[in-house]
Amino acid sequence: MNDSTRWLVRLLAVAGVVATLAVPSIGLAQSRAPAPGAQGDGAQTVKTLRGEGAVSAADVDSGGASFRLERDSLPLPRDFVQQPPLIPHTIRGYTVTMNFNKCMDCHAWSRARETGATKVSLTHFRDREGQELPNISPRRYFCLQCHVSQTDARPLVENTFKPAQGLK
Repeated sequence: MNDSTRWLVRLLAVAGVVATLAVPSIGLAQSRAPAPGAQGDGAQTVKTLRGEGAVSAADVDSGGASFRLERDSLPLPRDFVQQPPLIPHTIRGYTVTMNFNKCMDCHAWSRARETGATKVSLTHFRDREGQELPNISPRRYFCLQCHVSQTDARPLVENTFKPAQGLK
């Protein structure tokens, strides 16, 4: 590091300390006012986006019983180019860790014909530079980052999205 870089690093460190000391005092003064919708005991009323009133504790604890996951149905059509396919079966109990991916029990290229599942896309075997890899890229290994289960849940808000013309 040259002298000018060291000087800049020290200046930024001092500015960070000053900002850290100044912000909490401002935050304390503002935090005394109750939040909008807050009740006297600090609890807030939570309303659904569907506008059907407050969410009860039973709704929260139901573990998703307010919608039904489709079991082993045909995949729904995609609505836009490059949309990850929806999962047409339940995934409850599926484990995806750094060392094990339950999805690959059926969707691996070596098992897809036997199980009748869709093979993992070739795009999942490329790194960010486009180089082909012998195994699934770490960027694509955790399936639920992009793929979600199909469900018959009602939309939370009005949706005016129209599929791309080329996909109709």
